[in-house]
Amino acid sequence: MPTSSDYERMLRGAALRVTRPRVAVLSAVHALPHADTDTILTTVRRDLAEVSHQAIYDVLKVLTTANLVRRIQPAGHVARYESRVRDNHHHVVCRSCGVIADADCAVGAAPCLTASDDHGFTIDEAEVTYWGQCADCASAPRP
Repeated sequence: MPTSSDYERMLRGAALRVTRPRVAVLSAVHALPHADTDTILTTVRRDLAEVSHQAIYDVLKVLTTANLVRRIQPAGHVARYESRVRDNHHHVVCRSCGVIADADCAVGAAPCLTASDDHGFTIDEAEVTYWGQCADCASAPRP
């Protein structure tokens, strides 16, 4: 787990000013993979009680633009944030409880990661979301 000094270096490396809210949000995103804004706010307020919801949104936008965090939003879910950036990993989402986990890469013939028609685009990333049930939900007794 990175330290406060590591977060400060990340911010400076992205040409961003080091502020307590930025460091706290980076720390929360690293500690809580796939956390939503409310969860990040609750975590940050443990150390910075005065931080506003809007400040968290602003910091997340800055960090996302700087590619220090990644924003994902599976269909039907609120936006989530993760610290795993600069790689082409995917996600698996539980249809029952909404838990999200990383999937390192897609293998096999389906889903196909090569577009049948790239429409002239230079494709550098594919976003795949696998849907199903997590082990806890699959083993839970049904009402």
